[in-house]
Parts: sequence; C-alpha cells; structure tokens
Amino acid sequence: MEDLLAQLVARGVKPEAKRLFVIDGAKALRTAIHRVFGPQHPVQRCRNHKIRNVVERLPEEQKEQVKTAMRASYRLETKEGMARLRKLADWVEQEQPAAAASLREGLEECFTINRLGIPSSLHRCLATTNLIESPQSGVRMRTRRVCRWRDAAMMQRWVAASFLATEKNFRRIMGWKDLWQLEAILGRKATENAAAKQEVALR
Repeated sequence: MEDLLAQLVARGVKPEAKRLFVIDGAKALRTAIHRVFGPQHPVQRCRNHKIRNVVERLPEEQKEQVKTAMRASYRLETKEGMARLRKLADWVEQEQPAAAASLREGLEECFTINRLGIPSSLHRCLATTNLIESPQSGVRMRTRRVCRWRDAAMMQRWVAASFLATEKNFRRIMGWKDLWQLEAILGRKATENAAAKQEVALR
C-alpha cells in the first residue's frame, strides 16, 4: 500500500498539497497515508463500510435499528453525533461486543467532514468511498473476460484504456458547486497546521 502511494508521489502528486483522504477501514492504507503524505492531512472514514462492518456482526432483528441510528448520528454536529454513537456502542456491547468494538474503532474519523465544517451538500460524495469504487467497477467490468495477462505492461494498458472508457460516463458529483468551499477549508487547515508547527519550533 505504501509503495502505491509512493508511486503517486513519484508521478507528481505533491505530499504537501492540501487534500482530504477518504478511505475504507484498511489500517495498512491509513498507516501508508501517514508515512507518505504526513499526519497533517485530514482523513474521512467511509461510513458505508463502517455501517456494514458493524451490522454484519449483529443479529437480524437489530440490524435495521442500528443502521438507522448510525446514519442519523452522522448527520449531527460532531460532538453530539459521536456521543450518540458511543451510547449506541454501550447498548450493543451487552450482547454483541464485537459490533460495539467495530462501532468505536475509527469513530472520530467518521466525523471528519462534520468537524471541518464541510457543506452538507458534499457529504454524500465525501462520506463514502463510492466515488472511488464506481470507476473501479467500470474497469472490472471491461477486463473481466481477460483470462490471461501476458505481462504487467499489458495489464497497465488495459486498465488505462478501461478508465478512459469509464470516464465517458462520469457526471458531476452532487454538490459540485460547493467544491470551492472544500478547497478553502483545506487551505485554512493547512495554514493552521503550519502555524502550529512554527509555534512548536519556537518553544
């Protein structure tokens, strides 16, 4: 995972540039982001993955109730939403400790976009990895009949061609008119991080 991110940097993705990472629950990916890009970039955990991870550990009669409670909590202000999910975890833990542990894990990063004050119009696309997984499914669809890859070069050509073909079906993301606010918020955070580092250096 770290090698993949390092390749992106080698191809021109600047580690110091302001950005928001939206990831699933893979710990290896989270660690790689920290090592390659640094700890200053905010990370949003995919809420769909989190809900699935929690719900799959629950009995059938509790699944819809917990799923609804989690989705409602994500719409709240950060402090209140996290408090509600902690109470939900306490309730679930009585009979399903594995589900409660999954609910608590990465809880703060599930509220990153709330904490940053990102417009709600962008929450649907930034709260999950759907935006990433959609083009990947297009590549899988276009390469599924290939039974044998001759070499890495062939694989890269096919993947690149599949992405270009998939790109033709792309549409504007929901809330695209508010993307300038995301850029401004990330810019503000970058300035705050720089000021904090300077303050530490002066101590």
